[in-house]
Amino acid sequence: MKQFIKVFLNRGALFCGLGPVIMAIVYIFLSASGVVETVAVSTLIREIFTSTLMAFIAAGISAVYTVDRLALPVAGLIQGSVLLLDYLLIYLLNGWLKPEPQIIVLFIVIFIAVFAAIWFIIYKVTQRQISRLNKEIINN
Repeated sequence: MKQFIKVFLNRGALFCGLGPVIMAIVYIFLSASGVVETVAVSTLIREIFTSTLMAFIAAGISAVYTVDRLALPVAGLIQGSVLLLDYLLIYLLNGWLKPEPQIIVLFIVIFIAVFAAIWFIIYKVTQRQISRLNKEIINN
């Protein structure tokens, strides 16, 4: 557990600077769609801090894969759950997502679909690399 916390804090600290970048991207889309034209300074400050926290947690939770006793599917489920809660709560807190049941369900469905697609791609790439390594071992 000590190792997990150390890795979590290290990874979170390395990538938390991406939080404001994420916030800027959200505002690019909100501005392009005509939803937001100006932002109050107090809102901007809150969103900088919360998006930094969001990026810290999102990067840090990948440390779950360093816990030897966890099976890969369990680690993936933990990571996916933490990421979903992290994004959902920060998006709701900052008003980037309307607190309406249909919108929240749609957000969750899209998140699960994208998370599953990413893991499917990782699985296929890893499977292909293992197959190539096995062929090299057999040929040598």
